[in-house]
Amino acid sequence: MAQFFDPNITEGQSFAILSEEESKHICKVLRMQSGDSLELVNGKGMLFYGTIAIADSRRCKVEITKIVKEEKLNTHIHVAIAPTKNMDRMEWLLEKATEIGMDEISFLSCDNSERKVLKMERLSKIVQGAMKQSKRLYLPKINELQSFDQFLKSHPSGLIAHCERLEDPLSREDTLANHWKSIDCPILIGPEGDFSTKEIEKAMHTGYQAIRLGKNRLRTETAGLYAVMQAKLLSDEQHF
Repeated sequence: MAQFFDPNITEGQSFAILSEEESKHICKVLRMQSGDSLELVNGKGMLFYGTIAIADSRRCKVEITKIVKEEKLNTHIHVAIAPTKNMDRMEWLLEKATEIGMDEISFLSCDNSERKVLKMERLSKIVQGAMKQSKRLYLPKINELQSFDQFLKSHPSGLIAHCERLEDPLSREDTLANHWKSIDCPILIGPEGDFSTKEIEKAMHTGYQAIRLGKNRLRTETAGLYAVMQAKLLSDEQHF
């Protein structure tokens, strides 16, 4: 059954008036008509089953027939990543990470970053589309681009994955699986030139644990997806 997004719909409503964008998709792209069934999600853990009452391409009206609630798990997968110069790669990461189960993503401006501007509206639409496609009921949170130092101030502990060979190299035990915590544990992923030595030292001094993401050197977006997948597997082990 087709699924659509309405962030404003709440429990207790008998009807919903959809946005012009969703209404156009329903009526002109999919050519759905009055009486057709669909699903609505609000990104806050609720699924609404409905029937089209008025098939208007600008203000489609849907009658709500059933509501299902999903309790949020007590885990929070948060990746903080420096966006790549090629935004196609970041958009790919957003889509796939949303499908897998990411809860929040923050974008970092680092010493070696090559991108300083993001089109947040476009990125939000990608996440919304991935949520609907994967039948998730919770919309991941996307945070605006912020400096590395700003992020550390608001998130003083977590994990940092980097490629630098320190005087005391990381041990085989320094993996995400051994150090990730289900809440308040963001995973930092650096830019294409990696974090600077100063940034690594600052994070470690603040309270971050350095980790490995396997033995291979990964692209930024690959490292981000790897981290989400590892955290999701750990989360599933705790709850299923």
